[in-house]
Amino acid sequence: MRFGGGGSQPAEMSARKRRKFREVQEYNVHYYSKKRRLVAETETLTLASRSQTFDSLPGTSFSKPSHSSSRTRRKHKKHHGRKFSTKDGIRKWIYSSGDLSSYEDKVILVSYNILGVENASKHPDLYSNVSPKFLDWNLRKKLLYKEISQYCAGIVCLQEVDRFNDLDNLLQKDGFKGVYQARTGDACDGCAIFWKKELFTLLHQENIEFQRFDLRNNVAQFCVLEMNLKQSNPNLDTQTSQVSLSRRLLVGNIHVLFNPNRGDIKLGQIRLFLEKAHRLSQEWGNIPVVLAGDLNSIPQSALYQFIASSELDLQELDRRKMSCQICPVEHQGLQFQNSFQRSVSSPRRYRRNHEELRLATGAGGGTCLRHNLKLSSAYLGVNGGCGTRDNHGEPLATTYHSKFMGTVDYIWHTSELVPVKVLDTLPIEVLRKTGGLPSKEWGSDHLALVCELSFSDDCNAT
Repeated sequence: MRFGGGGSQPAEMSARKRRKFREVQEYNVHYYSKKRRLVAETETLTLASRSQTFDSLPGTSFSKPSHSSSRTRRKHKKHHGRKFSTKDGIRKWIYSSGDLSSYEDKVILVSYNILGVENASKHPDLYSNVSPKFLDWNLRKKLLYKEISQYCAGIVCLQEVDRFNDLDNLLQKDGFKGVYQARTGDACDGCAIFWKKELFTLLHQENIEFQRFDLRNNVAQFCVLEMNLKQSNPNLDTQTSQVSLSRRLLVGNIHVLFNPNRGDIKLGQIRLFLEKAHRLSQEWGNIPVVLAGDLNSIPQSALYQFIASSELDLQELDRRKMSCQICPVEHQGLQFQNSFQRSVSSPRRYRRNHEELRLATGAGGGTCLRHNLKLSSAYLGVNGGCGTRDNHGEPLATTYHSKFMGTVDYIWHTSELVPVKVLDTLPIEVLRKTGGLPSKEWGSDHLALVCELSFSDDCNAT
């Protein structure tokens, strides 16, 4: 007797036995049919998972490269399509339009205001639309670590750090080493710089405590890092690797005062930050500079203009409007070249006192301010996607909570460095759908800025 074989049944079998036989026969047909389907599905899933292992990182999705007759084009398409995807939206790499194929020494840098635990608890009005569970540090630190790990960064600059040991323990798993500078006074947070030990060696470290200059309790930090070229560029031949090669880089990290009404203090902090960056660069052989941080000033502000143009005339600027902390999404009709119109008191000239000038300029006399660094914005140097950039080219928003949506975070660099790619920010409509950050997918009320920078002149390696 064969189950499922389709043979004839014995004539003498009783009706009861015949019913039992049919039930067993139907069960076996169903069982073996289901088993064959499961085997086929398992094989399909196995093949798919193997493909994902090579094409994806945990928590991300990547679009497939399109076919082309050009090998170079296929390679470019493959990397250009890489995306970091979550339920709250997709962030994708945007590549420079220039030919950077000859540049070999590169580093990915992250600048991230991670939202201090104490700051979140002291300002619940900023997170009225955010579920309390998304503000819990135990959840947020896991999201932050997972996100940062996906960027394959060599350098990470963090602001609003008040749980440094937690982050240090997590990032050590990925081979990072870090230094921390706490704010002075009663504040609980500070700034931190991390670097991959296999890629960089710390040569020098300095900090600024702005309180020593009567500029509140904010801080800034600097690290001189030397790139381990054998690690960053494994393609070096034996003869080249025997030569003493050196690539040094000055990294600065700052969190500027928030208070929108004290543009004089903000300017004073930025002035000292840029002065020390220039001095350190000169002391270490005119090395390239990259500056990251939360400047609490939007791209249409006088403070942004000071960094970008290297000079600023304070004569008609109102300190209460110098950072222009308004939502730029609602002011897209304003052109960058006319940005100072919002900073100038009208129709009466703003009258500042001697103390304001001293804080802003470092001296009592004169209203013209200059710095010696020629800086470019990394995001401005790479054209962005639709719905993510303002009229000037900066991101529309790097932070979003109940009372503000706009851009206050930046990565600046000197001409010895060239942006290869930047991670585009989220479109405004995607941000609005979240109702405010942090969220289930994002661990801070800011978005991380991520860029890959390349040393532009190989002759500087000595």
